[in-house]
Amino acid sequence: MRAMILSRAGAALQSSENFDPGEPQPGEVVVEVDACGVCRTDLHIADGELDRPKLPLVLGHEIVGTVRRVGSNVTTLQRGDRVGIPWLGWTCGACIYCRSGRENLCERARFTGYQIDGGYAEMARADARFCFRLPDGFADVAAAPLLCAGLIGYRALKLAGTAERLGLFGFGAAAHIAVQVARDRGQKVYAFTKPGDGTGQEFARELGAEWAGGSDERPPAPLDAALIFAPVGALVPAALAATAKGGTVVCAGIHMSDIPSFPYHLLWHERVLRSVANLTRQDGEEFLRLAAAVPVHTTTQAFPLADANVALKRLRAGTIEGAAVLVP
Repeated sequence: MRAMILSRAGAALQSSENFDPGEPQPGEVVVEVDACGVCRTDLHIADGELDRPKLPLVLGHEIVGTVRRVGSNVTTLQRGDRVGIPWLGWTCGACIYCRSGRENLCERARFTGYQIDGGYAEMARADARFCFRLPDGFADVAAAPLLCAGLIGYRALKLAGTAERLGLFGFGAAAHIAVQVARDRGQKVYAFTKPGDGTGQEFARELGAEWAGGSDERPPAPLDAALIFAPVGALVPAALAATAKGGTVVCAGIHMSDIPSFPYHLLWHERVLRSVANLTRQDGEEFLRLAAAVPVHTTTQAFPLADANVALKRLRAGTIEGAAVLVP
């Protein structure tokens, strides 16, 4: 099978015609990959900003595919089922976090495209318990960004609470989905892009943002909450400064550059600063139902599997509008 392989941090992915996902073990399925989103987390892994990946590694954790082989003890899926495979690939089920509904914090969790080979390939193997059935109405490429950009954005929205005025810092794959969910809830969205990024700001306004400007600007009204999707630590004090008393700032990425020191008065007045870590299966089930009901429309740019390095390069440069998706 074809796959794009990461052999070491900082290296370009290498094409292989000899990738074998292996036979499904008890509780597992093997899926033919129909589409796989290209996530900023893939960049963090490839660039060595997230340590301890399995190497060599097949990246990719926004997988849309068709079940082709089913291992023993699998009762929820069968051959021919269409599924989505997300970042969270396995949890122990026994630690304090798993037993208290917080499997996203599992002490022994394993992640797709990080410790488990992912979807930059023609086939992928996954734990059937961590595969989602996908709602009708989403083509394969359109569905792929829902599996991480959508899910992480949804969890960030939940942790932000019922904000009337919501700021989104960094308007990429996650934000372009989150704005649609927020607008469906009746929230007013204020979008922050790189200074001078008129194209990104126009994209945000097209999707319903009340206001769009640079991250160096103040919104026309104080925010009740802000979600930071860009992996830029300097945005934390900027978001706090734009947030009203009692507001919440949620850091929604798995990696962020160092947060600079900032004066205490930015946090004072009971502002809350918190992070999002991974997702739970409940998040996935809730969000996929919601995405179909809104309905969410994803903006995507498709690339052949062989062009995975091109897609990563364009994502790094910030020239992808919406989400990049690989199609084997």
